[in-house]
Amino acid sequence: MDSTILAFAFVAILAFACQWLAWRVKLPAILFLLASGLIVGPLTGWFDPDPLFGDLLFPLISLSVAIILFEGSLTLDFAEIRAQKNVVQRLITIGALVTWGVIAAATHYLFELSWSLSVLFGALTVVTGPTVIVPMLRTVRPNASIGNILRWEGILIDPIGALLVVVVYEFMVAQGQALGLTSGLLAFVEIIAAGSIMGLAGGWILSAILKRHWVPDYLENLATLSLVFVVFGVANALAHESGLLAVTLMGMWLANQKDIRMAEILNFKENLTVVLISGLFIILAARLTLDDIIALGWTPLILLAIMQFVARPLSVLISSTGSTLRWQEKALLSWIAPRGIVAAAVSALFAIKLEQAGEEGALILVPLTFSVIFGTVVLQSATAGFLARWLGVNEPPPNGFLIVGANSVARAVATELKKHNVRVLVSDSNWDNIRAARMKGLETFFGNPVSEYAEQRLDLVGIGKLLALSPERSNNTVAGMRFGSEFGTHNIYALQTTSEAKLSEKHQHGEEHRGQRLFAETMTYSKFSSLLSQGGEMHSTRLTKEFGFEKFIDINGKEAIPLFAITPEGKVQICVIGREFKPSAGWTIVSLFTPSLVTERAASNTATS
Repeated sequence: MDSTILAFAFVAILAFACQWLAWRVKLPAILFLLASGLIVGPLTGWFDPDPLFGDLLFPLISLSVAIILFEGSLTLDFAEIRAQKNVVQRLITIGALVTWGVIAAATHYLFELSWSLSVLFGALTVVTGPTVIVPMLRTVRPNASIGNILRWEGILIDPIGALLVVVVYEFMVAQGQALGLTSGLLAFVEIIAAGSIMGLAGGWILSAILKRHWVPDYLENLATLSLVFVVFGVANALAHESGLLAVTLMGMWLANQKDIRMAEILNFKENLTVVLISGLFIILAARLTLDDIIALGWTPLILLAIMQFVARPLSVLISSTGSTLRWQEKALLSWIAPRGIVAAAVSALFAIKLEQAGEEGALILVPLTFSVIFGTVVLQSATAGFLARWLGVNEPPPNGFLIVGANSVARAVATELKKHNVRVLVSDSNWDNIRAARMKGLETFFGNPVSEYAEQRLDLVGIGKLLALSPERSNNTVAGMRFGSEFGTHNIYALQTTSEAKLSEKHQHGEEHRGQRLFAETMTYSKFSSLLSQGGEMHSTRLTKEFGFEKFIDINGKEAIPLFAITPEGKVQICVIGREFKPSAGWTIVSLFTPSLVTERAASNTATS
């Protein structure tokens, strides 16, 4: 018992270490998770999941994969993919068949496997999957067209791949060619029927529960998770491996119901998915044996090259013919197709079943699948970011600002930041403010930034921080709550309003809602606006070794109020209350000069001239 608990603790801390390291070096965590699984499993023998979990191993893996697929499908809003719908449809149908055929033929001739096993392996490896695609997209940051296509393909292809594997398996174990074909077709129909009925029914039931508020808010996550388990389990009981299709359709149904609040459920599922992915990759990699890996030799590298340079480009070329995608976008789509957790889990399950059925060579499926997973993830994660930048199809880094309010304060701040090539988008429901901002050449959004209209039309490419500069405290707080989950609460900043500054601490909103307070203890929106109206001005000052930040403060005193510091690389550091603000030489200080300092500087310049 104690050793089992220690094993769980060991996997948990190892998973955290891998995720943290991936965050630090900006690479997909799957790389480190797989490597650590191989190290603690086949290379050292420290960790063996089979005796630890016993018969519960594959049910736990299946349920985990179901949660991962459901969470991914919750993001599949049809509005996002309308422009490239045909490309996605072809990738998961014609493109998948092309990939399947190429990989099956290559496997047969390279490893001298039977055609049936080769076709089964081809079906296993058509899947890409959200477990590897989504983390890679966070790192690579391709444009919206590429990102949406890859995300939709990765989520939808998982149940399709599992379906193909089941059909091939049924064909293999059936006796006789005619019976085998009939058995395979019957399995296909059963999976489609059971998965569709259970998935759509589960989505309809859960949407009804959420719409009618039949459960309190704090039980919504538990209700969702429970129903996902029920749908997955019942679908699998009706038709083997139809559960993945069911939970995918269930998530898609919910994602496209506009009158359901899914933010908290999605946030919970995202956190749970990180935990599950981290544990699963370590556990499945640890199940391999060193002999199995060595026995493969160098041949998997040839297979990997065929998948990378023949199967995937051919699939994308056929699927994207006639689309609006540029050749650069097609090139990146052709490069990114990493295999993930579904391929690993399904290969382990069916390898055991086929071995028990007496299929010679079935055990090669697991190490071969893992070699493909590891090869595609390592190669593509190490090169996709560079390739996206070289092709010019990546999003800019999220250094820009969404500014709530287009008033005089917001316009002054936005104009100064724009001078330093920082993307700023000012939003306001007041047309006069928006018109004044446009007169200054600022990018604007006319409307409430937290509205459903904004959610569909607000262009946040290159934007990752919020400046709440509205004179209305409620506007700032609501915007902070809305964008805190998207940008991260540490990237939400708000200028105090006069009414807020007068409130005692127990009556103020917490920082996680209102954001970090900007600029100085005594600075409020009214004071900032008053200084501007009296002749105050925004100024940018470049620091040098001789003229550092301390000297800047000594000369100007309290008459220059530091607001931002911009690094030579163009990153913006914001002056917030309670945080150290110490720019270095080479940085540029953006500050508000008070009217008296502006007058003094003007007089000095006149005297000098």
